[in-house]
Amino acid sequence: MASLDIAICGAGPAGLATALYMRRLGHRTVILERFDAPKPLGSGLILQPTGQAVLHDLGLLDAIEALGAPIERLHGADARTGRVVLDVRYNSLPGIGRGLGIHRAALFSVLHDAVLAAGIPIRTGHAVAALSDLSDGRRAVILAEEQRTEPFDLVIDCLGSGSPLKPHSAGQGKSRSLPFGAIWGTVPWHEQGFEATALTQRYRAASVMIGVLPIGRSSPDGPPLAAFFWSLKPDDYEAIRQNGLAAWKAEVLSHWPGVQVHLDAVDDFADMTLARYAHHTMTVPAGEALAFVGDSAHSASPQLGQGANMALLDARALHLALREHPDDLGKALAHYAKLRRGHVRLYQALSAMFTPFYQSDSRVLPVIRDLFVSVLAKIPPAPQLLAAIVAGALLSPIKKLDLKAPPRG
Repeated sequence: MASLDIAICGAGPAGLATALYMRRLGHRTVILERFDAPKPLGSGLILQPTGQAVLHDLGLLDAIEALGAPIERLHGADARTGRVVLDVRYNSLPGIGRGLGIHRAALFSVLHDAVLAAGIPIRTGHAVAALSDLSDGRRAVILAEEQRTEPFDLVIDCLGSGSPLKPHSAGQGKSRSLPFGAIWGTVPWHEQGFEATALTQRYRAASVMIGVLPIGRSSPDGPPLAAFFWSLKPDDYEAIRQNGLAAWKAEVLSHWPGVQVHLDAVDDFADMTLARYAHHTMTVPAGEALAFVGDSAHSASPQLGQGANMALLDARALHLALREHPDDLGKALAHYAKLRRGHVRLYQALSAMFTPFYQSDSRVLPVIRDLFVSVLAKIPPAPQLLAAIVAGALLSPIKKLDLKAPPRG
């Protein structure tokens, strides 16, 4: 395959990582970004061993680890009784690695700096609206106000779950909005009553979920930070705002008094970001001269903590597919879809299955959840299976994508 002209739509972590992989193959790559300046959105996330393996392959993991916070386990308890209802330990499965709590700004900055160092241009103020088919099989990107770009041999959609390019896919699939979302904020990290290496959560049945995740630093000289989140139905958010910040804080503290040390840093609802979630899986994450990477191809509840990691795996898979079929773009895109099909569909199914146990109005599912975690989840091989699920390791995506597990610190 001769060097391709490639447009990557979106300058989030998925787009930036994909751009680095396309440049590695020698393709002429440009990133189209709707904001006037590229910037991260959201608070924190967990980089699983899968995502870490991709960043290690890109030569960026050391820089990421210097900013992040190691995560050894995910722990949650019932807000009323204190009974443990979530307990996943990475070391239950030797050699699986561990998570890494990271601020989205830190992940973005490391990837963005690498893109700039590679000389990959980012065109800001380019809001992607649609695609135009050209007679030679290439695509032009239609921007806001009907402006069009030059032709591209391949367009890569990294625009997220709300991408306007989904109708151009070969198999779009169906999307459904999830009833629960969350508000997220970044707050100073305080260790009083919290584990520095754990995601800690409190639940009231499945309708209330509160969490604190250590996420390291957003910059090398910055203070230690945490991501704080409160689960809610997005339709209820405006009513919560109308009732006032003090009333909301009082409700949070009625479930988990110990979180006040973090909640005190929230001075306004503007300090929090409302996140809505949808479940969507493309049957084919590609189209004519078009590939979908990350949430535009598959979106789900963040309950299993896989979103950014799945996007990074997509970027690696697309790189491998184009490398494997250098003279046939159609075959390359079909190979890309095949490389990711099993892993994506398995984790989408697991997310759809687990989410109602932790975010729903059900009275029955939390009882089943509590029984499973308190009794059955302690009996081998359940701890090992849960560790593998959270680490993203089912179906061995690291091995399948010819990645090396990062060194264990």
